[in-house]
Amino acid sequence: MRVLVVEDDRALGLFLQKGLKLEGHDVDWVVDGETAVEHATEHQPDLMVLDLSLPRLDGIGVLERKQRFPNTSVLVLTGRSQTEERVRCLDLGADDCLLKPFSFHELSARCRALLRRRKQFESPVLKFGEVEMNRMERSVLHAGTEVELTAKEFALLEALLQRQGACCSRKDLLKEVWQMDPESNTNVVDVYVNYLRKKLAATLPDAKEPAPQSVIETVRGHGFRLRSGR
Repeated sequence: MRVLVVEDDRALGLFLQKGLKLEGHDVDWVVDGETAVEHATEHQPDLMVLDLSLPRLDGIGVLERKQRFPNTSVLVLTGRSQTEERVRCLDLGADDCLLKPFSFHELSARCRALLRRRKQFESPVLKFGEVEMNRMERSVLHAGTEVELTAKEFALLEALLQRQGACCSRKDLLKEVWQMDPESNTNVVDVYVNYLRKKLAATLPDAKEPAPQSVIETVRGHGFRLRSGR
């Protein structure tokens, strides 16, 4: 799963990043609240491990912006023992709270529990605009017409659908879809985006619609995102 660690204590942040990577997760780490909101809005991680005491924007401020990353589970780390503070976090959208100091084993177990809960309630159907994907049946509809996709094309479209119109970088797609080094010098993402554009456009009455007007939009300098309408 994609995890974002938000912790300004560099020793602890590095420790959490390394430990969660060893658990098999794809982990990014940022050190302030504003960057956390920007990163979560753009990348829509599965889980955020959020410290409350942060520079620029504190953890409460991050939670107050939770609507920008609605599908991200949040585990709050806090040294504040007051019950009222933890209740406030939960009311703002946090899924769990863990008091400092804590053992990494407990944090890891709580992360696994949150991710299991996420999977349990996750719908097999992803939909955005005129694109609908059933992950259980491995089927895709565009404007009501079935689209035949290869395994990689399906995985690429799934990654874009999970963002619900938010931009997804080439680096993220290389990591998620191809399990490749995000710094790899390859154009495989662009090649497969082009394949997808052609297959999705072929379902429309104006099948010769040019790629820039496709359901997949290129965000110059950032990556790709889905359009909500034609």
